[in-house]
Amino acid sequence: MTTSELTCVVHVHSVYSDGTGTISEIAAAAARAGADAVLVTDHDRMGGLAHAGWHGDVLVAVGVEVSPSHGSHLLAFGTPAPVRHNGRALAQILDAVHEAGGVGFAAHPFSRGGWVLGRAGRAAPWGDLRVPYDGLEVWSLVTDTLEYLRSPRALLRFRRRPDEVLADPPAENLAAWDALGARRRVPAIGGLDAHQFGLRRRGRVLVRTMAYERTFALLRTHVLLDAPPTGDAAGDTARVYAAMAAGRAFIARDSLADATGFRFAGAGGTVAMGDEAPLPAGGLELVAQTPTACELRLLRDGEVIAADDGVADLRAHVDRPGVYRVSAHLVRHGRRRTWILGNPIYLR
Repeated sequence: MTTSELTCVVHVHSVYSDGTGTISEIAAAAARAGADAVLVTDHDRMGGLAHAGWHGDVLVAVGVEVSPSHGSHLLAFGTPAPVRHNGRALAQILDAVHEAGGVGFAAHPFSRGGWVLGRAGRAAPWGDLRVPYDGLEVWSLVTDTLEYLRSPRALLRFRRRPDEVLADPPAENLAAWDALGARRRVPAIGGLDAHQFGLRRRGRVLVRTMAYERTFALLRTHVLLDAPPTGDAAGDTARVYAAMAAGRAFIARDSLADATGFRFAGAGGTVAMGDEAPLPAGGLELVAQTPTACELRLLRDGEVIAADDGVADLRAHVDRPGVYRVSAHLVRHGRRRTWILGNPIYLR
């Protein structure tokens, strides 16, 4: 039974690769933004590992973004050192992550490229989503947003008022995730790809845009644990990684409203988010609950099969196999926006 929930900001870059913040600065930004944990993933480096652990009330976990030049970047969590990728096929990289005791999530796997970042904005999708990764970023906030902006004016508006520009994850991402789930479990996380772009000189950031604190408020992965953190950083970090790989997590736009307390499960706790189980004879009642009234949608294999608006509870009896997931939506800044994306329950 879930007894603890941590709000995590995932996929963050520091001074150890192409970010502009130190680990302590990033932890402080997370604390100001109200996040419980930061998952740092620098490109092919784990210099931040020496500073991992509890920084006050914020847990800093250090993984690595394995970054082959051809794309197919992988967020590796739980490895003691960076994973070599030169000359290795993607499946071999994943094998190395697993052999080192880690888990691997596909980073911005649906990247399409965009003009905003110039050469850095070249498409970097995953070449083969059939390999045995442990999960994926279904919503990579900075990457997906910058790739979809179509003009300098739109970019300026995003920098000034990001909550007004952000609405939904790309529909193509969700469709691909649903299709992948028909074949096997595919736990999803929301990644930021946060860098705090800018110029750092002599220990100070002189110029910055998309600051960590602001970005950390926009999209989070809420991780559900079976017990509260103990204060043992290594053990708490391992439990966060295990929960993500089990699909015991949901993605939320907490800047629209605090999503803490969202749950999606079978009635009576028969199945939980991330579970894969046979459909019981006679079917099963699925229950979604939110802390704030909203529009709730239950989807099977990507199609809405039940929905209600202005509610904080949605119940539906299902009697067909499928991949069932829930999304919650709120009207903010003049339009309906995705608030919560839950991981699926797989009924086979």
